[in-house]
Order: sequence, then structure tokens, then C-alpha cells
Amino acid sequence: MPGVIRPALPADALTLARHRYPAETDAPERPVYAAWVADALERGRYVGFLAAPDGGEVVAGAGLTLLEWGPSRGDPQPYRARVVNVWTHPGWRRQGLARELVMRCLQAARERGITRVSLGTSEMGRGLYEGLGFRARGTEMELVLK
Repeated sequence: MPGVIRPALPADALTLARHRYPAETDAPERPVYAAWVADALERGRYVGFLAAPDGGEVVAGAGLTLLEWGPSRGDPQPYRARVVNVWTHPGWRRQGLARELVMRCLQAARERGITRVSLGTSEMGRGLYEGLGFRARGTEMELVLK
């Protein structure tokens, strides 16, 4: 589908927030995320791509959050990236849009010299990411400080 994919802009922040929080039960989360992502796009800490056939409604999207990580053992690159907000309207699934959008995110990471990219996935998306070379790493943990 050439010509339907475009970069995400700060004006797309609410659309990106809907991709991040598609369930109506999560709607209260959208304004805070939209404000953050608009600022992150302006600062170059978020890169995103949207598919909008004929310049119309956005039917798919994917983003890349750029994280200032610091150099680590074996990797002098101070940045990491995380693929986020991969979403495709149900009527447009299985047409290669998510794959193309994620590949554009990976190219954006390469252009910035980033060598480590992570993501979280659902069972439905696992095959897509494995096909792009991602491998499962079951060591992620989280602590919520209060």
C-alpha cells in the first residue's frame, strides 16, 4: 500500500493515545499519554508511523520510544528503544501494515545508531515480531515504588 504511511506528528497525539489505550475502560488514561507523546514527538524521543489510506482515517500505527539508557557492558550506545503502540484496525489486519510500520520503526532506530530494541507483545503479535528477529526474554521484572 504505497503512499499511505506517514510519520506521526504531535497533532496525532490523541490517536496514538487511543492506540496505546484502545479499551474504553482505559479512556481516562488517554489525555495524560497524549500530552506526553506530543511532547516526546517534539523532543525527538518518540518516533511513530501511521497508515491512513488516501489521507483518510488512521487504520494502523506503531511507535518507537527512545530511551536514554547509558552505555553498558559490551554496548557503548547510550540509547535503547522500545517498540510501542502497535495497533491495526480489525478490518485492516493481516495485510502487512503492522509489519511495515514496525520495520519503519526499526529503520528509525538504525538511523540513530541504536542497537537494542525491546517490546512487549500479545500472543497474537508474537509471530510478527519473531519473523522480524525478536526473541523472547523472560527476565523483565518491575517494582512499583510508593
